[in-house]
Amino acid sequence: MKDNLKPICDDERPNDVLVWKYPADDFKIGTQLIVHESQEALLFANGQALDLFGPGRHTLVTENLPIVSKFFNRVTGQASAFHCQIYFISKAEQLAMKWGTDSKIEYIDPKYGFPIRIGACGEMYLSVSDSRKLIVKVVGTEASITQQVLSQKLRAILLTNVKTYIASFIKNQKINIFEIDERLAEMSDSLLSLLQSDFLDYGIAMNRFFVTTIAKPDDDPNYNKFKDIHFRQYSEVAEAEIRQKVGVIDQQTQAQKMVIESEGLAKKREQEGYSYQEEKGFDVAQKVASNPAVGSFANAGMGLGMMLGVGGAVGGAVGPVVKDSFNSIKKDAVKEDNLVTCPSCGARVSKGKFCSECGKSLERRCPQCNSVIPSDVRFCPECGKKIGE
Repeated sequence: MKDNLKPICDDERPNDVLVWKYPADDFKIGTQLIVHESQEALLFANGQALDLFGPGRHTLVTENLPIVSKFFNRVTGQASAFHCQIYFISKAEQLAMKWGTDSKIEYIDPKYGFPIRIGACGEMYLSVSDSRKLIVKVVGTEASITQQVLSQKLRAILLTNVKTYIASFIKNQKINIFEIDERLAEMSDSLLSLLQSDFLDYGIAMNRFFVTTIAKPDDDPNYNKFKDIHFRQYSEVAEAEIRQKVGVIDQQTQAQKMVIESEGLAKKREQEGYSYQEEKGFDVAQKVASNPAVGSFANAGMGLGMMLGVGGAVGGAVGPVVKDSFNSIKKDAVKEDNLVTCPSCGARVSKGKFCSECGKSLERRCPQCNSVIPSDVRFCPECGKKIGE
């Protein structure tokens, strides 16, 4: 060295270099060693990694060189006090380093059971965790190591393990080839934990690892055959789900339509002043009156009995003569022991389903289960509900 007091630093190191060896080999006691942030400097001699320096300015004196002093047995003030190499190691994270399999990964698809060959590629983020291990096991005697050279050196380690790990992960998780893209994040996390210990043996910390692409064998006829089967199954399931949803919507639409129509009819009856029972009785009366086979109301049989319960709605339709005929028939034909009291209007009317005066139901029903019950019971025979007086 022309100037033994010149500071030792890595200002001449290229930007893309991860590990750089200082060009001089002979150093004088008192020389300044400058180590920048995110760096370490390692003194190396006779194939051995010696003293390690972190960020800051260091003066090479006996107190700062315990391993060097022991290694050379003495440190003097001569022009060449000791001879060694100084390596500067970048501790910064190496971002987005590409990786990819150099050959196909072969395995048996766990779902369909056919042999398949795939490729994989992605990115990894590395940093130096142990400078001594890195220099000894990876750098050796080389003057510098770039990110690209480091990637090439680690490639064999990476690919040997990553191919095995991917095949094992797919088998253990039972992932079929057609769903593998959905599991890339999970696969990346699993491979990261598996690969970290392998890289730590070389002084490299794997901080992040991503599987970004799985290359599928699109030219394999077996793959294409099972691909058609797989997607046809899913399309049929999707179509069935759509049909089911459409059917449910149609049922809901019909039910809503019936509710709207029922509400409209009920509103119409309310406005015109008659009930549902009166409306049905009116329809019966119209049919009986328009039947030429009925010679007289006395021969109408059950039809007349139903018409007796129509009330005012029928009276307005068939005229006063019909009402008079009803009253006459009722007086002559109905006996006292065949009469019942209407629970709605209190009138004594002939037994039947509806009151001939008000049109309300004459059946006695349970207030809880709505079953028809006899008039002389105190508890519902269907549900046991006590019936009030």
